[in-house]
Amino acid sequence: MDVADSIHMEQPSAAQTPSTHTAPVEFAGKGGEFFGIWIVNILLSIVTLGIYSAWAKVRTLQYFYGNTAIDGHRFSYLATPMQILKGRLLAVALFACYTLAVSLFPIAGMVFILVMFFLFPWLINQGLRFNLRMSSYRNVRFSFAGSYSEAFMCFIVLPFVGAITLYLAMPWVLSKIDEYIHSNVKYGDKPLNVSLKAGEYYITVLLVVAVSVVGFGLIGVIFGASVAGSGFTMGEGTNPTDFVNAASIMMFVGYMLFISVISAIYKARIRNHIFNNCELEGLAKFKSDVKIMPFAMLMLTNTLAIIFTLGLAFPWAKIRQARFMAAATELELNSNADAVLDTMEEQKASFGEEAAEIFDVDVSLG
Repeated sequence: MDVADSIHMEQPSAAQTPSTHTAPVEFAGKGGEFFGIWIVNILLSIVTLGIYSAWAKVRTLQYFYGNTAIDGHRFSYLATPMQILKGRLLAVALFACYTLAVSLFPIAGMVFILVMFFLFPWLINQGLRFNLRMSSYRNVRFSFAGSYSEAFMCFIVLPFVGAITLYLAMPWVLSKIDEYIHSNVKYGDKPLNVSLKAGEYYITVLLVVAVSVVGFGLIGVIFGASVAGSGFTMGEGTNPTDFVNAASIMMFVGYMLFISVISAIYKARIRNHIFNNCELEGLAKFKSDVKIMPFAMLMLTNTLAIIFTLGLAFPWAKIRQARFMAAATELELNSNADAVLDTMEEQKASFGEEAAEIFDVDVSLG
């Protein structure tokens, strides 16, 4: 009896909580490499009147996916240019039909808008489903399980509720939309569990509003003081145009800094909240630590670089942002994650993704 009791007492200690290890997200892309891809994409898209843009999208996503790794394994983007092109041709055909119908039968425009009203949730679901299905990690694909009724509620009904409450309910609406999108993501047969709090969205929106009020006030005061003091600071022989140009540049940079800060507040806080409340069942927990001011400075310098180089710095800016976001993200992997992932990789054909590809087109034109 004592032996049995001893065995019984030892069992709980043997069944220890699975250990975890931290795996940072790594991004190895380089600005010079991506610039070569980007400039060729631009030139060929122009020469082919936009047709090559489907190939451009695939090349771009394959580059970013292929340079993003977790725990030594890289992501893959599996879509083909023809799948992208089919979706774009479909969109062009729909737009052409709409334009022709409205020009010949004006009432048809209202009918088309009504149809699109009910089609919109389906289009969003299809876009999410396509992009996830074409993404894989360790040879296992992602998928999206959202339903039409849920999408209709999140993208049609709830925004209407937010509008009729004078946007007081909009932070709650945004939390429900984000929760719908992320909670319907699956990796193989593993669902992504998400628990978001509307309170975090309200706090974030209030911070954005407060900073906006203070920021616009400061910009107005500084601009007014600059104009009022111009008469005292300009001596004889000073060109007023030079002063106005200098003040305009300073105001522009200040305004861009202000926009970058309020954008960084919302994007950083909401991204951190979503990632820190996501768990891939039995595999991993996500962690995000995007700092607001470094993120704001990144967006500011990226924007200014793109403007002052007439767009040529876009590849450099995109690589910088991808590297920044990767550095702020890590996963807490369970000790048995490798075994589970190896099993999923061996069983990948059982998910039926290959057959589904036949019917896939990219209806999201991004």
